[in-house]
Amino acid sequence: MNDAVDPAHLVEAIAERLLSRGEMLAVAESCTGGLIAKQLTDLAGSSAWFERGVVTYSNQAKSDLLAVPAAVLEHHGAVSEAVAMAMAGGLLMRAPVQWALAVTGIAGPSGGTADKPVGTVWMAWARRLGEPGQAAPTRVETVCRVFSGDRQQVREQTLRVVLEGLLQRLQAAPDAVA
Repeated sequence: MNDAVDPAHLVEAIAERLLSRGEMLAVAESCTGGLIAKQLTDLAGSSAWFERGVVTYSNQAKSDLLAVPAAVLEHHGAVSEAVAMAMAGGLLMRAPVQWALAVTGIAGPSGGTADKPVGTVWMAWARRLGEPGQAAPTRVETVCRVFSGDRQQVREQTLRVVLEGLLQRLQAAPDAVA
């Protein structure tokens, strides 16, 4: 990854922000296969703000662990905005955290289609608007990117964009949960 900001520096900024807010994070990963959780937990002391990471590589895992409806998977496909939103929302409802992020995509080298080429990745960030354990409303935001490069480059670009997106959302969110 040759971009200016090292993912480790992004994680440090995310950790600082979460700690100052007294909030926790969980992640649901598909195409990155645990890379995001690894990067987050590479920082010593991450257990103070990182609660869990779930790798849901198969559709069955997405349904079983995150309650992504089978109908959503069938209708939209695993690599879709609807599935990324359902993954983030499902994780947020299952984990005692204020923030959840999810990624689902096609890292390659195969698996792409004309509509969803290799490098297509949907990312979602969810924020709980209430106390953990309550059926409170959430806010979910998504973005789709089509990255270039080989499998590892797609995963690394996904890591960077999802961490940058989380940091931006943490910086923009009011400190007091409404």
